Amino acid sequence: MLSGVAAVAVAQAAEGFVVIGVLLVSGALVRRALRDPEAALVPPARLTVANVFEIGIEGLLGLMETVLGHHAQRFLPLIGTLALFILLSNLSGLIPGFLPPTDKINTTAACAIVVFVTTHYVGFKEHGLAYLKHFTGPFWYMAPLIFPVEMIGHLVRPVSLSLRLFANIMADHLVVGIFLGLIPLIVPIPMMILGLFVAFVQTLVFILLSMMYIAGALEEGEH
Repeated sequence: MLSGVAAVAVAQAAEGFVVIGVLLVSGALVRRALRDPEAALVPPARLTVANVFEIGIEGLLGLMETVLGHHAQRFLPLIGTLALFILLSNLSGLIPGFLPPTDKINTTAACAIVVFVTTHYVGFKEHGLAYLKHFTGPFWYMAPLIFPVEMIGHLVRPVSLSLRLFANIMADHLVVGIFLGLIPLIVPIPMMILGLFVAFVQTLVFILLSMMYIAGALEEGEH
């Protein structure tokens, strides 16, 4: 029993180091681009890690602009970090012996709480106390009815964000693990391809909902 617990702990530590290592490399590439922006504008002749990250960032920024408009660059560090962390965590579960951090509710809840706090911080920073109009509806006489409904809806957001990601990744990792245990050759490959699809889709769903929540907080409240 103790050896099993130790193996899980080692696997979690290893995948944590992998995710942190990729994040550190990403940060180093960004800092180098900021130190020498002219060199960053000239693409190298061959495909490099920096090129891959640039393509990913451009695609993510384009998606963010469709949701957040001119605020996209302002929230790129937050959404980009969440996207990279969640995607790498999801993909790590496809490596035999690794456990995806996102199949733990405490990991997904931490990401969801960050989005929740950011959303309302941005709302109050952008609108001041007028942000409370988001919770009272367009007519003042409807406020006593709408306010508790809106509060419940906003409080449920981090719960739904964290549970959706946690449940999907846990189920996917469990299915892949069962197939690997029963038939370790060839048969699990389709399930791993499905797991790859799930990893990207769940990352996309999480960041899209996060962007929508922040975009809603930036809008002017009606009264």
